[in-house]
Amino acid sequence: MQDLIQEAGLSVGAVYRYFKSKDEIINAISQTVAGGLAAVLTEIAAEDDLTLVGSLSRVLDVIDEQVAPGGNFPLAIQVWSEATLDPAIAAIVRERYLELRMPFLVIAKRAAARGEVAAGADPEAVAATLFGFIPAYATQRQLVGSPDKETFLSGVRALLTR
Repeated sequence: MQDLIQEAGLSVGAVYRYFKSKDEIINAISQTVAGGLAAVLTEIAAEDDLTLVGSLSRVLDVIDEQVAPGGNFPLAIQVWSEATLDPAIAAIVRERYLELRMPFLVIAKRAAARGEVAAGADPEAVAATLFGFIPAYATQRQLVGSPDKETFLSGVRALLTR
């Protein structure tokens, strides 16, 4: 909280004049950050000419921006950590995750229609798995600096090969 207050350039009293609690602050930040990310993911999902791997490639470009210096991914890790201890933060994270996962359902349905995933695959399950690739990729990039996008996509392609 002290880092946030210092970054905002406000006093503790001024911050709490706008927000009643730490949870409200985290919710406001997550709405802004996740909302912007969800909008970009929705735009990617709407591109009908992208293959499944093409869509993931575009998504990983966005994630690389979030992992880069000045990106928001380190903040996400802190919020996730807090969510394991605080039920109110956990509810915020759950809501944001479900919002961010929705574009992957569009991508999954399009991939199924094109035969890019196994016939009869549950689109919800495919979407959840595709979305799961994103924090996995971002966490690895943040913590160990690899794999790079092309290596990660190579692994995805290998998994999709029947």
